[in-house]
Amino acid sequence: MSERNLLQEPCWQGSDLGHPLPDHPHAVSMALPRWSDVIAYEEHEPACRSALQTIYPRFGLHPFLQELASQVNSEGIGVWPFASRAAAQAALLHCQRKSPQSTLRLVDQQKISCLCTDAAANIHAKAFWQHTGLGASSRQAAIALGHELAPAPNQGEQARQRVRQRLAAIHHCPEEHISLVPAGMAALHAGLEAVQTLRPGRPTLQLGFPYVDVLKQPQVVFHGSELLRSTDLGDIVATLDRLDPAAVIVELPSNPLLRCVDLRAVAELVHARGIPLIADDTIGTGINLEALPYADLVFTSLTKSFAGRGDVMAGCLLISPYSQWTSTLLEAVAPRASLSDADAIALERNSRDVNERVPRLDANCLALAQKLETHPAVKRVLHPKDCKNFQALKKRGAGDGCLLSFELHAGELNAERVFDALQICKGPSLGTSFSLVCPYTQLAHYDELDWAEACGVPAHLLRVSVGLEEPNELWSRFQEALAHATDQPKV
Repeated sequence: MSERNLLQEPCWQGSDLGHPLPDHPHAVSMALPRWSDVIAYEEHEPACRSALQTIYPRFGLHPFLQELASQVNSEGIGVWPFASRAAAQAALLHCQRKSPQSTLRLVDQQKISCLCTDAAANIHAKAFWQHTGLGASSRQAAIALGHELAPAPNQGEQARQRVRQRLAAIHHCPEEHISLVPAGMAALHAGLEAVQTLRPGRPTLQLGFPYVDVLKQPQVVFHGSELLRSTDLGDIVATLDRLDPAAVIVELPSNPLLRCVDLRAVAELVHARGIPLIADDTIGTGINLEALPYADLVFTSLTKSFAGRGDVMAGCLLISPYSQWTSTLLEAVAPRASLSDADAIALERNSRDVNERVPRLDANCLALAQKLETHPAVKRVLHPKDCKNFQALKKRGAGDGCLLSFELHAGELNAERVFDALQICKGPSLGTSFSLVCPYTQLAHYDELDWAEACGVPAHLLRVSVGLEEPNELWSRFQEALAHATDQPKV
């Protein structure tokens, strides 16, 4: 059976609940086609959860990983398969710190290292799994179970070399400055471990409203993190001098508000104080942005726009050749797990067209943002084109990324109606060749909606990753959905 063409036949109706996005054994997203499905997913309602044919890899065990875990005689509660023995050992040490009296053990199941936990430690193992992205991949599990054949090791290394060459050309940095790891959050983990060698035991400082796990990982796994929402340089100076952080973390741009700090000015402030700067360019992409002259470390989820298909998890950490700590960081960066052979091969294959595909995604996103701004039902559109700090980092002729967010007038009333009627795929993730929409705040901050609202991220915000659909066809789908909004203001 051929894969479903999600450009022409998106998963948007109730009957599509739980369908993998894309229609592939290693899909990293799943369809949550109605607002009520999103709520049911967050409430862990059995009918919704049982309908899921897969799950976003860091938020739960892929079916192959569930099968592998079921074979382990855990003698306890939790079984967490990791991408490497070193990653599993790091998880064990984390659980020991959080729950010293717990019973923990490592078990190698079909060459995959699993952490087995008791009830007290299980919540900490789950948090480490989610926040660090160091879990075993679905391809690793499929090979361990005998469902798929393992590639020859030289094929995996050749694929990693080609990916590093591709990334080096995009980012204008040496290949040896690039580490390939199982996920974007695993890249952040490697970066945070490295900066601890420079400034041990210190918390980090996050500037601007963050993607949930970019903030949670240093808070939960390392030595804490403080969030500063203000982008005022005076406020940043005061916080730097008070906190004296291990590192400052920024997103280029932030998710889902699509804004960023004045990176040049922030870099001057932090470097004058001997503090390294870590940047996440997943949304802006290295194709569009020049971040390495300012950030000492740049991490990226290659799962998103770089791979573009939504069927492989991967991340990279780049060490800036301009950093005052380049040589120290090159010695210090030692990821707990490398990208597996099978995942590297899939990533290399998927990213061959990245230099042609990303500009098309960017152009389609810009066109949709401009049209949404003119629609009477739309209250606000968030897009990097309106952020001068983002624009200042762009390469010549570059785009703005494939992501936008928008609010509707009478948002709480209309967001559900428009979302349910919108005929594009609905689920988490971004950067795919097919468009994806989700009620972002509900998915990322369901248990802290009031906090997110106080940070300027309303519960009814809709986030759209724009794909390669024909732009006029895509706009017609949005027009049809927006017609379901009521109480539209007179124009």
